Amino acid sequence: MKKIFTNGCFDILHPGHMRLLQYCRSLGYVIVGLNSDTSVKENKGSFRPFFSQEDRKYMLESCKYVDEVVIFHEKTPYNLIKQIKPDIIVKGGDYKKENVIGNDLAEVIIFEYIDDYSTTNIIGGKNES
Repeated sequence: MKKIFTNGCFDILHPGHMRLLQYCRSLGYVIVGLNSDTSVKENKGSFRPFFSQEDRKYMLESCKYVDEVVIFHEKTPYNLIKQIKPDIIVKGGDYKKENVIGNDLAEVIIFEYIDDYSTTNIIGGKNES
């Protein structure tokens, strides 16, 4: 079975995340690299994350599409990817293959971006009815 890696903050789980994880599961064994609280603050600003890394890890581990969750503390998951040695890295459609961290270590697949489902849009109120 192929090892599939994806990563992110997963601060507020939404349907876009779930579809991405479901797609990853269709490819093989799913390992999620989860940004630590410190890493989220470094990438997203001092107002994030909304939920602790323990809470975010618990939510992901509760998802039937996820086999393993590994918290990483660096700004990027590059060292974790080197350690895990996945066959495939999957990222959302807001990425380009050449910009995905670890593209030199594994095949990269870009999952089609799902409109209106991003944590940034949700917290910014762009999804309000």
